[in-house]
Amino acid sequence: MADNHRKLLNMAIEKLGVEFSALDLTFHAMADGKAGDVTSYWPGAENEDVLVCVFKGTRIEEPFHRQDFFFINYAYRNSYQALSAKYNNTVTIHEGACYIGQPYSGYALRCDSTEETVIIGVLIRKDAFFREYLSLVYADAELFRFFIEPQTNRFSDEFIHLTMTKDHAIRALLELMVIEYADQREDTQQVLKALLQALLLQIARRYRVSLAADKPPVSLAAQIVRYIGDHSDTVTLGELSERFSYHPNYISALLPRETGKRFSELLLEKRMERATLLLSNTSLSIEEIAAMLGYSNHSNFYKAFKEYYHASPREYGK
Repeated sequence: MADNHRKLLNMAIEKLGVEFSALDLTFHAMADGKAGDVTSYWPGAENEDVLVCVFKGTRIEEPFHRQDFFFINYAYRNSYQALSAKYNNTVTIHEGACYIGQPYSGYALRCDSTEETVIIGVLIRKDAFFREYLSLVYADAELFRFFIEPQTNRFSDEFIHLTMTKDHAIRALLELMVIEYADQREDTQQVLKALLQALLLQIARRYRVSLAADKPPVSLAAQIVRYIGDHSDTVTLGELSERFSYHPNYISALLPRETGKRFSELLLEKRMERATLLLSNTSLSIEEIAAMLGYSNHSNFYKAFKEYYHASPREYGK
């Protein structure tokens, strides 16, 4: 079974590597961009929301450009470099690492090696991502903002660089996506979307681990506030009590003493922050936004929003 999988994978990588040069990644001038800005548009078919591609070679040197879709690039074999505009430097993506970009983020691939490099790319239509996958990253406030920010700041030039071991589940999921895309069938997009859900959940998990490793310890109150923000759709005092091993009464007294706000006030604040992001940056309906935020019905959300911002969700969205 393992040998058959490896054979299928190698054939799929070879096929998509050959097809890479046929992708329409033409760069177009941007009328509303900075001087010299160019962008590439969705290179897949009209009926595709997810596209899998493979670069296979020893040299690539793209012009600095932007694109109108999300992408996840994975160094499958050997390393490559990514030129970032915001930080004005070259980031080395070692084998087993991901480079994730937003729509219109500045980016350029660089590779010049004596050994063959293989990069697996997963491209996702912007509208499809907001419609089908945004809820998967809801439980991490920083990751949620990363994926939604391109609509607020079209030229944010942000990226995520995730490192991991070569045997991580992300690699296995990408292999399955490569095999599926190389041998397309009627239900290939449905299969890819299911695999992409699992991939994004793994990315979110790895992202949380990387953030925790980079940040110094914070106070209990700060930990609780962050947890409320990350789980504002479902969190309760009882859940906080179990998660942090403190009595609900202790948490109820701690939060106003340390933050100046009660649990209910913090929860409302975090929900309203998410609400404004969703109203401003997606085409989701008020009913869909209310459900994502954890409201049992949209009338309760409508009332809470109007009391908080002194404007209705529809007025704010406009």
